[in-house]
Amino acid sequence: MTMPHERSRAIVQTQEFLEQLSRDASQSEDVRKSAIYLLRHYPSKGEVLMQGRIQEGLAAMYGYQPFLGSKLE
Repeated sequence: MTMPHERSRAIVQTQEFLEQLSRDASQSEDVRKSAIYLLRHYPSKGEVLMQGRIQEGLAAMYGYQPFLGSKLE
């Protein structure tokens, strides 16, 4: 079972990968443009962690498992 902090880490690492891909001159222009396009609306690390904090707070109040975590480890 995937834990909330693992989901958060995967989202943050995917953003980092797309950023690297968008700057990699060895990739085709289409691949770089696709990475840039995807990053336009991709959540930042801060946004992911903030959403994790919100979900953890709500989970404490309502007793459910948050989808995202406020930490990456």
